[in-house]
Amino acid sequence: MGKIISFSNQKGGVGKTTTCVNMSAYLASFGKKVLLIDLDPQGNASSGLGIQKNSLKKSSYSLICEDDADTKAYILPTVVDNLSIIPSNIDLAGAEIELVNMENRERALISSIAKIKDEYDYITIDCPPSLGLLTINALVASDSVIIPIQSEFYALEGLSQLINTIRLVQKHRNPRLTIDGVVLTMYDPRALISRQIQEEIKKFFGAKLFDHAIPRNIRVSEAPSHGVPIMLHDAKCPGAKAYRRLTKEYINREENRENQQL
Repeated sequence: MGKIISFSNQKGGVGKTTTCVNMSAYLASFGKKVLLIDLDPQGNASSGLGIQKNSLKKSSYSLICEDDADTKAYILPTVVDNLSIIPSNIDLAGAEIELVNMENRERALISSIAKIKDEYDYITIDCPPSLGLLTINALVASDSVIIPIQSEFYALEGLSQLINTIRLVQKHRNPRLTIDGVVLTMYDPRALISRQIQEEIKKFFGAKLFDHAIPRNIRVSEAPSHGVPIMLHDAKCPGAKAYRRLTKEYINREENRENQQL
């Protein structure tokens, strides 16, 4: 049975989409079958994987808002072997309004992806930078959350609101939801503020903070403009190596967790 992971942080510009795209790509490169669902109306995960989002006939909007949607019809291949995508475009911006009047509005996504969950090792969801109904749908559908946090002071603001939202979803809608881990992005070990943020997050999240942080790296920033993840843009740059190590750490954590349950 596939595992569903939401990448979430309501603060924009923290590397959420970049982390979702690149971890998904590296999971695929390690032989995992992965489906990325772009649930952000900006569609940056889609364009970052080579999808021409402005010419889409079907997108995650239909998956959320149409009754009895044929989920498989929305899945497209990407530039990465083993990695498929349900893309997004600006149409999804209207979904928040349409969901308000729907029955079981928090469960629109889970009902659509339940049909395909067993066909993938991982389903990753790039949430929008908000805590609205699209993000709630993602959290209700997910087994776990990965939280990317930028290594800057303001990145900590609003974090308690995200944690509170996760706890509310756990209590009322999805008791199996867990926090898989926290990823530090744009990390500079030479900068005092980066080290201070790392210590603060470690105090709060403990072992859930991944050991491997993602450094600031221009090559990682360039990759989306070429429609490819960093592993296809420059696999030898520091950012690519960091995302590869991070994904390997995640897989090792998963294997250890599964072994402990045996």
